[in-house]
Amino acid sequence: MNRRAFVKALAGVCLAPAIARSDREIPDPGKADFTLRIAPVEVEIAPRHKIKTTGYNGGFPGPVLRMTESRPVAIDVYNDSNIPELVHWHGLWIPPEVDGSAEEGTPMLPPHAHARYQFVPRPAGTRWYHSHIYAGRDLNRATYTGQYGFLIIEGKDNPGRYDQEVLLALHGWDPYLGTMKGSDEGSLEVLYNRFTVNSHSLGVAEPIRVKEGQRVLLRVLNANASMFHRLALPGHEFTVIALDGNPVPSPRAVSVLEMGPAERIDALVEMNHPGVWILGDVEEQTRKAGLGIVVEYAGRTGEAQWQAPPDETWDYAVFGRADGTSAVPEPDARVPMVFRNKWAGNRWVDHWTINGKEFPKTDPILVRTNRRYRLIFDNQSNDVHPLHLHRHSFELVKIAGKPTAGVWKDVVAVPARKQVEVQFAAENPGLSLFHCHMQLHMDFGFMTLVKYEDDSASVSAGPG
Repeated sequence: MNRRAFVKALAGVCLAPAIARSDREIPDPGKADFTLRIAPVEVEIAPRHKIKTTGYNGGFPGPVLRMTESRPVAIDVYNDSNIPELVHWHGLWIPPEVDGSAEEGTPMLPPHAHARYQFVPRPAGTRWYHSHIYAGRDLNRATYTGQYGFLIIEGKDNPGRYDQEVLLALHGWDPYLGTMKGSDEGSLEVLYNRFTVNSHSLGVAEPIRVKEGQRVLLRVLNANASMFHRLALPGHEFTVIALDGNPVPSPRAVSVLEMGPAERIDALVEMNHPGVWILGDVEEQTRKAGLGIVVEYAGRTGEAQWQAPPDETWDYAVFGRADGTSAVPEPDARVPMVFRNKWAGNRWVDHWTINGKEFPKTDPILVRTNRRYRLIFDNQSNDVHPLHLHRHSFELVKIAGKPTAGVWKDVVAVPARKQVEVQFAAENPGLSLFHCHMQLHMDFGFMTLVKYEDDSASVSAGPG
């Protein structure tokens, strides 16, 4: 049984009654805080180039959903498309029945149906929402589409004083299955012909207009279904203050932001180098295919300029605590997890295994409430994997042999042929999905579930 069959079977068991219950359980049938409509959209990302896809509320990205931490919200979702859909509220500590994962038991939303989702948004920070369905080799579904948007949970603490906030969502378009350059086996991966920042390609969107001396907060989201991006802004540095929405203990200025699929970075930029510049992907082909946006200082005109940034290696550990792992408590258990690909043949799609098994046959990660678990990711493949754990945050403990502490994330990029260790507290009972956030890898086996052995136990204050 593959993921498609598993989800179909699950939907067949619980779909209709669960949707009906969600409506009956609404205490206030009045107006929701937010409304999302899933429907076909057409957006002209560049002159004479239109993208026909599925999006939210008539375009992509979807509307920015701003919430207040711990204040309950209700969201109406209407599926005006012709296929069953799900919306995953990425990075939130919420119950599995509303998290947006069929594997956890969230009911699928049938075509032309409606459901209301209610939850208490936590934790504060830059989160996002997106489709969470099976796509397989159909590149017109799930995270290949325009179904993504920012979800900002406002907390008590401001991440830093700033004059302007700019939200940037990165995405690839016109996807196709091809052989990635440098592949030694000829396996198929998802590649793209065009890219956008928000809803337009480089040179088409309105510039980010700034003034000298301003402090700008960038919230950057990599909403790409499979591709990493490295961003630079000539003559400027990014002071990283949060990763995946969680404040870092050691903010650090860097020349390049590196992001795997589903990762978010909050960074402050001092506008101290007047001109007209390209904020874009370091890789020339990707940048010229649209992954960039112009930053224009007041009073400056002319063609936007690009300069290659200094050669700089991205390192999560530099944002960690100075005392290293001494602040990380010993776990109650260690869970080794070995990741390998199963080569299906030249010009075919690889399948993926966790400890030798492909989802849904993967062994669940068994946990008990209020205990701490060290996940040891052993990537025995040639791919970098952005790994995501639903409904929890985890602390980075060791990156390719280098210890760190204090960096909390919900997605971590595990380098090829390297190991990464993370630790989380089992404080959110219910099934929780763990998977690679590359859509193709997830669909072809790279998933398992965290399963609480004592679901009847009381829920504590929350992860972290």
